[in-house]
Amino acid sequence: MSLNNLAISLRNRSQQRSVLSETDLDEAIELIRAALLLCPPGHPHRSMSLNNLANSLRDRFQQRGALSDLDETTELYRAALSLRPPGHSDRAKTLNNLAISLQDRFQQQGVQSDLDEAIELHRAALLLYPPGHSERSMSLNNLALGLLSRFQQRGDPSDFNETIELQRAALLLRPPGHADRAMALDNLANSLRDRFHQRGVPSDLDEAIEFYQAALSLRHPSHADRSKSLNNIAISLRDRFQQRGIPSDLDEAIELHRTALSLRPPDRFQQRGIPSDLDETIELHRAALLTRPPGHPARSISLNNLALSLQDRFKQQGIPSDLDEVIELHRAALSIRPPGHSDRSSSQNNLAISLQDRFKKRSIPSDIDEAIELHRAALCLLPLGHSDRCQSLSNIATSLRDRFQQQGIQSDLDEAIEFHRAALLLHPPNHSERGTLLNNLAVSLRDKFKQRGIPSDIDEVIELHRAALFLRPPGHSDRSAYLDNLATSLRDRFLLRGIPSDLDEAFCLYLQLSCLSHAASRSDLNAAKSWATFAEEMNHSSALVAYQTALRFLDQHVIFLPSPSRNFDVVREVISSLASDAFSCSLRRGCFATAVELVEQGRAVFWTQLARFRTPLDELSASGAAGEALAAEFMQLSILLRNKFDGPTEDQSSHIRKLTVKWDDVISRIRKHHNPRFLLPPLFSDLQKAAEGGPVIIVNASQYGCDALIILSAQNPIHVPLDVTQAEVSELSFELKSLVEGAGSSNQQLESLKIAGILRKLWLCVVNPIVQALSEIVKPNSRIWWCPTAEFTQLPLHAAGPYERKTKNLSQIYISSYTPTLATLVRARQRVSRDASTQHFVAIGQASPDSGKELRCVAPELAVVAQRLAPIASFTSLQDSNATVQGAFDALHNSQWLHLACHGVPNRQQPFKSSFSMRDGPLMIKDIMQSDWQKPEFAFLSACHTTVGDEQSLDESIHLAAAMQSSGFRSVVGSMWSVDDEVARQTVSAFYDNLVDDSGTLDCTRTALALHKAVESLRKKIPLEQQIVFVHIGI
Repeated sequence: MSLNNLAISLRNRSQQRSVLSETDLDEAIELIRAALLLCPPGHPHRSMSLNNLANSLRDRFQQRGALSDLDETTELYRAALSLRPPGHSDRAKTLNNLAISLQDRFQQQGVQSDLDEAIELHRAALLLYPPGHSERSMSLNNLALGLLSRFQQRGDPSDFNETIELQRAALLLRPPGHADRAMALDNLANSLRDRFHQRGVPSDLDEAIEFYQAALSLRHPSHADRSKSLNNIAISLRDRFQQRGIPSDLDEAIELHRTALSLRPPDRFQQRGIPSDLDETIELHRAALLTRPPGHPARSISLNNLALSLQDRFKQQGIPSDLDEVIELHRAALSIRPPGHSDRSSSQNNLAISLQDRFKKRSIPSDIDEAIELHRAALCLLPLGHSDRCQSLSNIATSLRDRFQQQGIQSDLDEAIEFHRAALLLHPPNHSERGTLLNNLAVSLRDKFKQRGIPSDIDEVIELHRAALFLRPPGHSDRSAYLDNLATSLRDRFLLRGIPSDLDEAFCLYLQLSCLSHAASRSDLNAAKSWATFAEEMNHSSALVAYQTALRFLDQHVIFLPSPSRNFDVVREVISSLASDAFSCSLRRGCFATAVELVEQGRAVFWTQLARFRTPLDELSASGAAGEALAAEFMQLSILLRNKFDGPTEDQSSHIRKLTVKWDDVISRIRKHHNPRFLLPPLFSDLQKAAEGGPVIIVNASQYGCDALIILSAQNPIHVPLDVTQAEVSELSFELKSLVEGAGSSNQQLESLKIAGILRKLWLCVVNPIVQALSEIVKPNSRIWWCPTAEFTQLPLHAAGPYERKTKNLSQIYISSYTPTLATLVRARQRVSRDASTQHFVAIGQASPDSGKELRCVAPELAVVAQRLAPIASFTSLQDSNATVQGAFDALHNSQWLHLACHGVPNRQQPFKSSFSMRDGPLMIKDIMQSDWQKPEFAFLSACHTTVGDEQSLDESIHLAAAMQSSGFRSVVGSMWSVDDEVARQTVSAFYDNLVDDSGTLDCTRTALALHKAVESLRKKIPLEQQIVFVHIGI
């Protein structure tokens, strides 16, 4: 007995310490083994020693996860039970211990017989606890948990029904005042809510809410589980709102969630979307995984948690390596959840979904094939009646459709349709997920209709979409997408049968989008774009309204994106040709002012948002305590709304509706008391101010036609139709790019002739008609500004001309500058220059960067700049080892004038990583965007490719020169392609000779003329492609 007593004391001490003592527990186990040896078969204390050893081994299993400890625990409990026959006072307790041990082993190894035996043991134990016994409620609960586990594995409804009846009986034995009553209420409520999700019976949900509310009443404000109770009620009320649409349920759910959040530290990443919080979460999950080595019972949970956090980061930032790691982690989790394991189907599903995500990004056939097989395997583990079977059917159907879309295998589509039908049968009318299932089936049937043209398929598609839309009332976050699906299907049937009512109904549906009551999401924007495309196709009168709606949605959508550089793929996808097509549509309807407003709204959206969003907020914050509070409130609501739009699958309508009301309210207060145009796109009357120094010509390329619009400061715009197609403009751009990239590698004279030929075509098709219109209102040698869109952004409009003797090219008629948008030029004009005496000039040169070849003319170029500028300005020069990233930032913080001579490195795939090469690394666009320079004036970027941006999003102008302009520089000189080192030196020398006049003052408005004269003076000395490489951007 002494050995047993000492062992029990050591075990108790190991349990009491905040950090479990492994040595105490190991010593306790060895002492109990010794005590057991002293109690041979037949000894009266043998069953007690067996039980004590089993208890300690189970403790060690829970601490370290060694399955051998769990197996031995189970066998020891069996041995103890055999020594406690019917009638023994401890038989019921031993039955319970063995049952719990078998359940633990089932969770680890998935052996179904362990679970079945555990249930039978719990039944036997319950028989030994008759009504009135103090342990009966505990025994009822244990049996209920076992049956619930079996239901989750096999889906037998009788197991689930019995679970609920047992939990009801347990609750009756825990009357008001009982210490475990709140837990019993929670258990019963959880099961009722699960049954509601499975069968959709409203009374189950109502009863679950009542039990959750009763549990909450037993948990005082400082109770550890109060926040859990608040969330349980809130989630259930949200479920009821989604089923019945009672606004008070939604309002109460939101308030309960708020109260719950105040009781515990929030998950900052989920609440605020701060990337560093997510990074920290990932590192914490990595650390947790290290504490659960191979063999630990909770290792698969840690693998899964780390995978889910990495998946969140992949969705936020799109880092391919994150997704690869997610897949490997899910593989590892699956490998330790063998056949029969209770969570095996969940792991199969997680791995399959991750493989589907990778397939959508990289189109690797083996990924989708493996995903389908995993979904099939998961489905086999979820029999009829299982609560997850419907989701599993939907998952496999979706993956089969994905493979059909890539590989065109008809049987995949047919099977997908059958799985969607089977999933739909499992959700009765009014079930909260029925709308999604109806939509999924309709989408696959539409694919079949497009493949085979069977009229009955499109009829069924329309009826399914009607039924789905009925379940998505106004205000629902999915309504726009479902509305678009129905309208698109009606369009298909109209094209098949020509019934006018189908067309009318489709456009009536689309017109509902213009009355959207909540802040727009990506799906709202996609639906509006579909409307515009359909209206153009049908030449419908609603086309212009469709574009206005889409661009309004775009404005709202971009506001909620966290980081431009991290979300550029999102914007690239949603923008496409929206602004150019809207401009074309407006011109075709004679709405010139609207055309200007719309093209400005939909182009260069990141630079526009930086200027229209950040600057007003800075001004608001600086306006006093009230303004600062409004700015903070606006930012918080914007982040919360963004997170709701980024939320995964569940309907966020209720939260979005509530947040939108608050967001609209704070904007109204800002407009009323501080800034009437806060966040509103500029009006034509504001944009027209861009032409105060000379006409601005918007040159637009659209699939619907190419046009120019001349903006004048005091007259109506002048429309110049262009006799060229978007495809022809694109071909010109491609030809020129090929020639300039190969320049210097063959006969220079022949190259110049070919380039001149392209510039001649550009003159004939585009520039000459514009010049003819300008000649009546603008004097020769005046300044003009080009504002090109789409493919025109890659063409040197300033260099167009006939290139024939006795004729003038454009550069001999007007002095050209560029601007990415009119608003950018307006802002540059409105900024007031500093007094010349306080301006500082910095020249930065890096001839030997960390990567890239040496530039031999950088030092002579900076010497020329110093010679011309040092006598008339406060002048600083940074070269070689001093020209670092931080050195450049420090110098620019105190300087308004910049000359930068170095390598320019465009990144066409990730344009925010385009950079200037410094000694210690790249100075990137994303770094420049964070700058806070003091009223910068002028930058000469003597580097290659500084106006080259993303080839897939030409209208965004994400390039080095635009970044400098966006950061505040009013006048920028950049390059369209590679610049020869010696040519750069010559051009710079001639430029500064012309920039500084006899008075010796610096004036950035002379930049365009100085560049014009410099190039003219070198025309006979340098090749044609080098004559036209430099461009001026700004005032």
